[in-house]
Amino acid sequence: MPGTARPETPRTVTPEARGIAAWLAGEMQAREVRIRRYERLPGGAIQGNFALDVEVVGGPHAGPQALVLRTDAPSGVAASLTRAQEFEVLRAAHRAGVRAPQPLFLCRDPTIVGRQFFVMRRIAGVGAGHQLVRDAALVPDGPALAHELGANLARIHALKPPQPGLETLPPPPADPARAAIAQYRGYLDAMDEAHPGLEWGLRWCELHAPASAEVTLVHRDYRTGNYLVDAGHLSGVLDWEFAGWGDPREDLGWFTARCWRFGASDREAGGIAPVAAFLQGYGSVAKRAITRGDLDYWQVMAHLRWAMIALQQARRHLVGGEASLELALTGRIVHELEHEILHLTGGAAR
Repeated sequence: MPGTARPETPRTVTPEARGIAAWLAGEMQAREVRIRRYERLPGGAIQGNFALDVEVVGGPHAGPQALVLRTDAPSGVAASLTRAQEFEVLRAAHRAGVRAPQPLFLCRDPTIVGRQFFVMRRIAGVGAGHQLVRDAALVPDGPALAHELGANLARIHALKPPQPGLETLPPPPADPARAAIAQYRGYLDAMDEAHPGLEWGLRWCELHAPASAEVTLVHRDYRTGNYLVDAGHLSGVLDWEFAGWGDPREDLGWFTARCWRFGASDREAGGIAPVAAFLQGYGSVAKRAITRGDLDYWQVMAHLRWAMIALQQARRHLVGGEASLELALTGRIVHELEHEILHLTGGAAR
């Protein structure tokens, strides 16, 4: 009977997992869904990701399925999308040929796990940034992987407003750079802490803001550590909770920023390759010229943005009710980001 849930190992399956199985059976038009595994995956400081291995009996999805259930953390950051919005962004990206997990089902019913969630296919690969930049067995050809990543990013940037399903995203700003500066300044002003290095960077970006580019979909967390590599190739890009309309150069600066090279600072393309390979891959699809000045400016913006997120993460630990060493340590990197901002803007000698 559709909607029936009978977990395979009842002693290890919680009532929450039974509810998920029953809901999945209905979505999959299955006679029943049996839970094989349901456990939290490592990482995901802003959202919760759970490995969900199921056996589907009957219906179009019959057989074993390796899935990921993605839901909200107990508290989040202000810029994060809802899970319903993220689900629609993933659908649009997947339709456009972007390498990303395939979203399958969205659940708006808060009684299942207590919050909105969606289920997507699990893709293979290694995502740990500190391993990818150091282990030649994982990335035997860094420039080739960087080329793939550049081309994949350009497919995201091929999505321009309006897009079906993305009507609930905030409207595109008229001037993305200055809109971001105002947003970051608002975050900083709301905190009872002094960060003169960040204030310097905001003012520098305000004075050097580029002319607006064509607005596209931007991922806003496209970096080493947020994609999976399988057999040396890109298998998919993860963590779309910050996606929205903006200047595509923002993603280029974020990917190449020093803070996301995991110590491999000489390899500007995410710690895995020289930047030329990444830009060549991007240009092979986007046909959009990217200058050194573009990268420099948006790398400053990347460090400013990461500093704002780090401060918000620390507040989740301090006052948000989430006692977490990871969140606490994230808040301790702000001084490093300020130092890099001063270097990039000429505020300190290299």
